[in-house]
Amino acid sequence: MRKPAYALAALAGAAMLVTPMTASASTASASTASASATQTLSFRGMNLTIPSSWKVYRDGDRVKVITGACGKPSAGYFTPKCDAFWLFGPKVIKYGHEGFSAYTPERPFYPASDVQRCPFNGKHGQVLGKATVAGLRQVGPGHKAHYRSWFGRCVKDGNGEQTATFDQREWFLPKSKILVVDVWNTPGLAGMLKRATWS
Repeated sequence: MRKPAYALAALAGAAMLVTPMTASASTASASTASASATQTLSFRGMNLTIPSSWKVYRDGDRVKVITGACGKPSAGYFTPKCDAFWLFGPKVIKYGHEGFSAYTPERPFYPASDVQRCPFNGKHGQVLGKATVAGLRQVGPGHKAHYRSWFGRCVKDGNGEQTATFDQREWFLPKSKILVVDVWNTPGLAGMLKRATWS
């Protein structure tokens, strides 16, 4: 299952802020509209330029960035039906493997020991399988992240029937102690991380 169309509408709407004018005026207007259609998200020295329509919720060592529809914006990780990605710091990373031990790139981020809810349907559980992609990814100048994409399945309780699939994408920066987790295939996120700046 991929990002629903309604979540992409927010990005498409941001691109339609420019009113047609003469060529030179239109270019200036486009630059102004483009600047006002973005915001800077800073976390542990990493700065991301994200659409201004995305909502940022901070809670100590964790940041939830809502990119589309979300029934419970301030709810925690594993909350279903909330188009979002997360930024985590060292306090969360410390318990990122089943809530007992530290996250490492060799295992998916899963801060619980029991079966958690499917991102798309809270009535079903989720199961994470093997990594389908693994390697290093640039996150701004001078920073490389351990990148993994884990194959996820949504399954019915009881009989385990598969109802949907997803990819859990993770960018882990061990020196900066930052972990980015995305299960909604957020459009443009990989590029935003690649263009990150550092302070």
